[in-house]
Amino acid sequence: MIVRTRIFITAALACHLLLAPRVVTSQTPPPMALPAAPVQTADEEEVTIKAVQQEKDGSLYKLRGEVEIHYRTYILYADEVTYNSATGDTDLEGHVVLDGGPYDEHVEASHGTYNVRTETGTFYSVVGTAGFRLRKSRYVLTSSNPFAFTGKVVEKHGANHYLVRQGTVTTCELPHPKWQFNAGRITVDVDGSARIYHSSFRLGGVPVFYFPFVTHPVQKKQRESGLLIPSIGNSSTKGKIAGESVYWAINRSMDATLGGEYYSKRGWAQRAEYRARPSDTSYVDFNYVGVVDRGIGTPRQDQGGEDARFTAEGRFGNNFRGVANVDYLSSFVFRIAFTDVYAQAIDSEVRSQIFLSNTTNGFHFNALAERYQNFEVCVPVPGTNTGCSTITQTELVRILHTPSFFLSSEERQLGNTPLYWSFESATEGLQRREVPELGSQSEIGLRTAALVGRFDLAPSLAMPLHWRGWSFRPELTLRDTLYTQQFDPALAAANGRAADDNLNRKALEGSFELRPPALSKVFDRPWLGRKWKHVIEPRMRYDYVTGVHNFASILRFDTTDVLTNTNEVEYSLVNRLYARHLDPNVKDCDLQGMSTLAIGGAPTVGAVPWEPPPGPDAQPCASGPREILSWEIGQKYFFDPTFGNALVAGSRNVFTTTAGFTGIAFLNQGRRFAPIISRLRIETSPRTNTEWDLDYDLKAGRINASTALVNFHYGPFTAGGGDAFLRVIDKAGAGDFHQFRVLFGYGQLNKRGFSAATSFGFDFNQGSLQYSAAQTSYNWDCCGLSLEYRRFALGAVRNENQYRFAFTLANVGAFGNLRRQERLY
Repeated sequence: MIVRTRIFITAALACHLLLAPRVVTSQTPPPMALPAAPVQTADEEEVTIKAVQQEKDGSLYKLRGEVEIHYRTYILYADEVTYNSATGDTDLEGHVVLDGGPYDEHVEASHGTYNVRTETGTFYSVVGTAGFRLRKSRYVLTSSNPFAFTGKVVEKHGANHYLVRQGTVTTCELPHPKWQFNAGRITVDVDGSARIYHSSFRLGGVPVFYFPFVTHPVQKKQRESGLLIPSIGNSSTKGKIAGESVYWAINRSMDATLGGEYYSKRGWAQRAEYRARPSDTSYVDFNYVGVVDRGIGTPRQDQGGEDARFTAEGRFGNNFRGVANVDYLSSFVFRIAFTDVYAQAIDSEVRSQIFLSNTTNGFHFNALAERYQNFEVCVPVPGTNTGCSTITQTELVRILHTPSFFLSSEERQLGNTPLYWSFESATEGLQRREVPELGSQSEIGLRTAALVGRFDLAPSLAMPLHWRGWSFRPELTLRDTLYTQQFDPALAAANGRAADDNLNRKALEGSFELRPPALSKVFDRPWLGRKWKHVIEPRMRYDYVTGVHNFASILRFDTTDVLTNTNEVEYSLVNRLYARHLDPNVKDCDLQGMSTLAIGGAPTVGAVPWEPPPGPDAQPCASGPREILSWEIGQKYFFDPTFGNALVAGSRNVFTTTAGFTGIAFLNQGRRFAPIISRLRIETSPRTNTEWDLDYDLKAGRINASTALVNFHYGPFTAGGGDAFLRVIDKAGAGDFHQFRVLFGYGQLNKRGFSAATSFGFDFNQGSLQYSAAQTSYNWDCCGLSLEYRRFALGAVRNENQYRFAFTLANVGAFGNLRRQERLY
């Protein structure tokens, strides 16, 4: 900007002319600062000066008292300033402050020199910040990674670069930081990172560690390659734990981490992770964990192994979407012994899946490759014949789907008729490998061919009708499924092979669904500040399947293969209770406490695996009616108790009709009535959640399954409890599993001050505590300390006490072995 030079000196303007090239001084300085005076520099850039006293000698200005120099997006303050408008040089004395810039830089010094044109200079006795802004005596964050630094001498080498000598760096509030890095030399790029050389890390002013080199991120998007903060810990079975990792920022969209840990009692562990975001709609994530185990027990048993997981997702042109979720596990014993998340440690199933899908004009195309594995561990028990002398594992079953192609359609109207048509089809390559379960009389497992073909086609015709609130839906489906192999009991008993004979299963499926008008009542009298509504929804469905006369010869790969003849009716009643606040300004948005600490439900994840799940503030705020309660009670009646002679008495039977009704197997003999199922859900607000699923067998007069859970969040308090009971039917009869879990919590992860949580799981059958954990933390303004104790009691495979901690530095990292994904909260 080109601006003519103007100088305004209100007190002296009437006494002196500004035409002579002599020094002009105000004779009677006013009690307040003079108006700002724009000054044109040699490169025609505007600089505005303001001071109580001003003197000018050519291009040299001597400014005294509350001096301000405004240039670009910065403001330079001082008590006294000598400013050269031709060169941009300034000599600064007393209460020097440099403030502004795109990153909210704030530098305070006793004196210094500075050039406003080149933005270079030297400051002395400096206290500086970036990403902070002072408002009403308190700092307000304007960056995701704010930091502060001090130095005896600070050199500014450019627009965003500082060199600090004999200084400190911290993210704590000054002047009394909880922690800081002290170093003789620190380089700071406010648009990148701070590099600290030969520093000592101090807590409360006490030196704790020495680091030859440390980088501190200043901007969130900036990533630096290098060594991460070491991890240490202790375990009753692993011993002393020490680890280190190296981080590689490959480019702006991908990175990698490679590290290892040493267990003094067990051996070495290796960890690796690769992450990439090729685009906004795609990601790639690879994780690897391995342990080279020296063994445990007498005699020593090697429990080492490897676990690798690959997940990826991407969207392509023409509505194509690809997803990969591949899990490789070398040993289930390794997972039990070394996985630190309880739910993962006891999971005996390993699933891998890769699929490509496309939806266009109501047609759905899917290509799939899938592998399923299920393991069993044999643990020797003294005085008991368990079939093994040492801890061993067995892969009970492996099922492959590769390749598999699916094509289906949405319902479409058939001309101008009231009929709607749709279809499902599949062409698949399958494989199954299995071994006998422990205790089985058979010593030979089943093995199919390397690739078994299965071709399935199922066109459907439906006629949905509506009349005065009544809904009717008759539907007819013709299903034809062809297999290139079939099960032959004699051949399987002889050599464990499937017969190389084609099998064609043809089925006619008919159904009729009836839904009467829902009964509802709105209560006139408000209660608890809400208007209430009760709705009753009766339902009935009749199903008839015929034509499946070769069920015993069909190989089992998935739910497609358990279709049987049936003649049944299902009836259910659903009660719903709705509520709406009388005050329209009241909203149920007050999710509090430790929102991620809960019992039951699928774990929440972010848009990509390594990102945290969205917080409560990201959830939509409900202001309208809320479903407070839903309670469904249902049952089935079987006109054909043998399901076309498919039922095998004395064994566990799983059919399409029973699996779709309840996930609990209940058929081991012919019966007319299925168990009564009850599904209760209560959620009065986002703070509370209650669920109870119950299966009650009227014929046996007992509970087949019961799963109840309660979660409650109020203010900083969190409480939850769950009880799970299951009666399992197998060839040996019926066995019971009964466990419960309890958790309590106070505070939040980022809450200032004290927070704590505990969780434990108890097995009624074993009469022992299988799992317990307690975590406590204390957070200051710029750092936090978390301590955790964990107990695993998983039979003879794992009996371990863990002691873990994490000391977290804001915007820097965490020191310790308590990882974010393994915390209670």
